[in-house]
Formats: sequence, structure tokens, C-alpha cells
Amino acid sequence: MTTTTAPRVTTPPPGFVMPDFGDTRGPVPGSAPAHGEQSVPAGVAAYQGRRKMAFICSKGNLDMAYPALIMGNAALGEGIEVHIFFTFWGLDMINTRTNDRLKFTLSGNTAMHMPDLGRLRPGLEHVSMPQAMGNLPGMTSFATRMMKKQMEDLDIPTVPEFLDLLAASGAHLYACRLTYDMMKIIEADLHPAVEGVISASDFIEIAEGAQIIFV
Repeated sequence: MTTTTAPRVTTPPPGFVMPDFGDTRGPVPGSAPAHGEQSVPAGVAAYQGRRKMAFICSKGNLDMAYPALIMGNAALGEGIEVHIFFTFWGLDMINTRTNDRLKFTLSGNTAMHMPDLGRLRPGLEHVSMPQAMGNLPGMTSFATRMMKKQMEDLDIPTVPEFLDLLAASGAHLYACRLTYDMMKIIEADLHPAVEGVISASDFIEIAEGAQIIFV
């Protein structure tokens, strides 16, 4: 004997307004394309070029610099085209005056815990560090040295070395024009791996059809 489960209907709470997210990427099943539009066959993406990923780096902290670099390197290893756009404080990652001395801080990082504390007492490695410790003199320098040591032990390149590695592997790196002008950076300050200084609109065109990851 088989039973049929009725589809679950969720009633929105009073006053709930569904945002308008605009048109979907493809046609609604069973609907006809509007006049002048071409229908997209079922199961076929609108963009049919080479698979690519676009990363937007907006943070200049040491711990926020690595996610895009590591994922970008992994994507290149899979044969995926990679584009990275550095904007706002993310520009510190490609500024030769700052990218070799990015900092890591406990302040505002409620997930921060120290794996080495487990040697003192099991379980301490999972305990988040008190936020007040981030205000102690020298704590940011200590945390930065600790993270760099952990990266070094895992043979993870420094940020400048990672930029060279990505460029040599075929990644495309860009600086945000607005941030570049706002921070009064000059071309000589940019890491040699940077291909150019482009606007947000330019990057949107470049990122057409890409998986976009914002860091």
C-alpha cells in the first residue's frame, strides 16, 4: 500500500512582503517567450562559454585575504577561468606597500580560538577567545605571527607569492578604479600580477556567466 503526501503549503506571516527579485534566468516551464526573445532550451544555461569563476575581494585582513586566493588556485587546477577583483580594503592585498604586512586581529572575530591551547587542557582549543583580549597591547601582532606560522607550517605561500602563483597559472587580477582613486594609489604601488585598473561596470562585463564569490 502506498501513501501520498500532500504538498506542504507555507503561509507567510502577517505583513510579510515578498521582494521582487526580477526575472528568472530561464523561462518558466510551459510559458512562451516574450516577443523578440529567444527561448532557452530546458537544462541549457544562458551562458555557454568556458566555465569561469569571479572573486570579489573587499577585505584587507590577513585571514580574509586567503579564501579567494586558495579557491582561485583550486579553480585553476580544475581548468576553470579565474578573475579576481580587488575593491575597498581588499586593495591592500595587491598594494606592494601593504600586502606583505596584512594583520590578523581578535577584535570582532567571535569565532577565534587557538588550537594550541588543547595541549594545556583538552577542549580549550574549541573555546572562543574573549573579545577583550583583542584590545591588549601587542595582541594583534601576536595573533598575526601565529597565523603566519600556521600558514608557513602548511607550506601556504605568502600573499605576494600567492599573487605571483595565480598570475603564472593564468588568473586575471584587477584593481577597482574607484578605490584606486579614493586611496590615491599610484600604478607603481600595484603588484606586477595586476593586469589593470578597471571600473565595477567593466568587471561586471568580464564576469558574465561566471560563478561570483564575494569575500
